[in-house]
Amino acid sequence: MGLRAKYLWLLLLMSAFWGGSLAVVQAMSHYLTAGQIVTMRFGVAWLVLQVLWPWLPGEAPRGRELARAAIIGLLVFVLGQRLQVWGNLLDTAANSSVLMCIEPLLAAVAASLFLREHIDGRRWIGFVLGITGVLVLNRVWQPGFRWTNLTASLIFVSSFFCETCYSILGKPLADRRRSPWKVLTVAVGAATIANLLLDGPSCVAVVGKLPLVVWFYLFYMSVICTIIGYSIWLMAIKEIPVNVVSMTIFLQPLAGIPVAVVWLGEPLHWGQLWGACIIAAGLWIALGQNNNGAGSNAHQD
Repeated sequence: MGLRAKYLWLLLLMSAFWGGSLAVVQAMSHYLTAGQIVTMRFGVAWLVLQVLWPWLPGEAPRGRELARAAIIGLLVFVLGQRLQVWGNLLDTAANSSVLMCIEPLLAAVAASLFLREHIDGRRWIGFVLGITGVLVLNRVWQPGFRWTNLTASLIFVSSFFCETCYSILGKPLADRRRSPWKVLTVAVGAATIANLLLDGPSCVAVVGKLPLVVWFYLFYMSVICTIIGYSIWLMAIKEIPVNVVSMTIFLQPLAGIPVAVVWLGEPLHWGQLWGACIIAAGLWIALGQNNNGAGSNAHQD
């Protein structure tokens, strides 16, 4: 298995963890506000990265690259995450999971415009099947499915523009000299400063009152979803076009099924089976090409 194929498999695995994050945020909302969730998630991630800094391989970003990493942090881990958590809490995890299918398409279009990536026919077929699969998975045509709030949906979708900046601004930093871990540390550090200015006092007021389960949620969101996940993403886009990497996001709604069944007690239905099959077909078509050559069609300045 080539390096690019390994990165894609790792991101598919991470999508399983990211897929459960919407439900985790809903659970954390019983104890924390949207701003507190974002502040504490990335604050904990920054503390862990600071402890690990002496052992992180590679060079740290400097000069303009340092500023670029800080801008990524402000756009993605402050503005983007606050919009995403806010929109998720105004709506339901199920509705939010449907909206997630917009992000891969947005990332691919942005990569085509700003990174001059070519999106071939297989990828477009994969996008169409992925979006169709997510809609079938959640049975959006059923009377029981409700978009509870159009404003919430627009807020949630607007966060994708910020999330896409992580790939578009991060790819030039993801060369062989720059440590993805240290780029992420700078980005999360800048975000933590801004988040503390916004919600620091309220976080201090509640931190001693949080039950153990919330700290487990924070570990899940900070270490697994943030430190490990976002670092692997940077490593992947160094070798693979962003439009290919973004396809792995389609697995997130599918990965949320076990969470909904086991944790929330939701029943299984045929839409999940057919939706899963359609998503799997889309991923197979889009990612099934020779992954060792996946990066050959990317063009950068």
